Amino acid sequence: MKIVLVIDQFDDANNGTTISARRFATALKEHGNEVRVIATGKPADYKYAVRQMRFFPIVEQLITSQGMRLAIPNRHVFEKAAAWADVVHFMMPSPLAVMGLRHVEKLGIPHTAAFHCQPENITFTLHMGNSKRVNDFVYNRFRDTFFNRFTHIHCPSNMIAGQLRQHGYTAQLHVISNGISPQYVYGKGPKEDWMAGKFNVLMVGRYAGEKRQDVLIEACCKSRYAAQIQLILAGKGPLEKKYRNLAQKLPNPIVMEFYEPSRLLEILHMADLYVHTSDAEIEAMSCMEAFACGLVPVIANSPRSATPQFALDEQSLFPAGDSAALAERIDWWFEHPAERSEMERRYAEHAKAYALEASIEQTEEMFRLAIAEQKQKRD
Repeated sequence: MKIVLVIDQFDDANNGTTISARRFATALKEHGNEVRVIATGKPADYKYAVRQMRFFPIVEQLITSQGMRLAIPNRHVFEKAAAWADVVHFMMPSPLAVMGLRHVEKLGIPHTAAFHCQPENITFTLHMGNSKRVNDFVYNRFRDTFFNRFTHIHCPSNMIAGQLRQHGYTAQLHVISNGISPQYVYGKGPKEDWMAGKFNVLMVGRYAGEKRQDVLIEACCKSRYAAQIQLILAGKGPLEKKYRNLAQKLPNPIVMEFYEPSRLLEILHMADLYVHTSDAEIEAMSCMEAFACGLVPVIANSPRSATPQFALDEQSLFPAGDSAALAERIDWWFEHPAERSEMERRYAEHAKAYALEASIEQTEEMFRLAIAEQKQKRD
């Protein structure tokens, strides 16, 4: 198939949607498909380049701090891409995608969408993430301006598919994991000097309101073994300064850094425990990659997060937002190294159910259905 992916930012792998899109594009190519993208950045053989939107400095800083860029819609680019494509797949409901959808509809090109942008990703940034009314408004806005114009939507988890059904989304919902890449496998490497002799607790994710790294910092402070814990927050984002100030209470200096994938893989193989504190999460690839590498996860049990589905026992769950309960879970895994070692292997085996290969096959089938439907309309 000839597949066009529409995503505002593709070049820099500094947010979850872009990372998933890049992995997705590579895997589709390895399956024999031809893949091009419509995105900002420099032109390339695989890319129809569009210009980046510019905003007032404060707004620009807010958007880029989330690891995002927005693109200026371009009708000619979509016409050119649509003339080549068998199917156009939209990764998020941005202005670029909303305008582009109108053109592929008019041209009769098969098209599908993915639901990667949870309303809370926006509303927490605006300090309204816990407002049901505001989140419902965003769900409904996405539905009416974009998603209900599709017949097929990729949902990375049953949780988000349930949310879409509750909010009146009418498309066929395809629950397909974003998939764990094959390089994320069980392995234990010798600890580097800065990790040696410590209980290394890792979380990967943007420093953003819905991710709740503050709960993990507080939990490590409350732990009975705080003096032995090395906390590592891999990521970047607008709350970095706040979290660095909060972490000054920790006995050991916090490590906060954005790591390239190859370096992060090394850290995953050296860490002792993975914690995922997010209140809102569509799937959490970072958590999946961590337990695929043999890290036991401790996950916030939030109704707005799909991540609790991965927990294999109660010691891997804690009430969302409860730092004291999280501290107890961290302490339990510290005190039970034999159980942790056994569960590491169980989690690594569990990860095989979410292999990228299976996800790609299911997504290809969704594309074929959309293409067949469009062919029936023409006939």
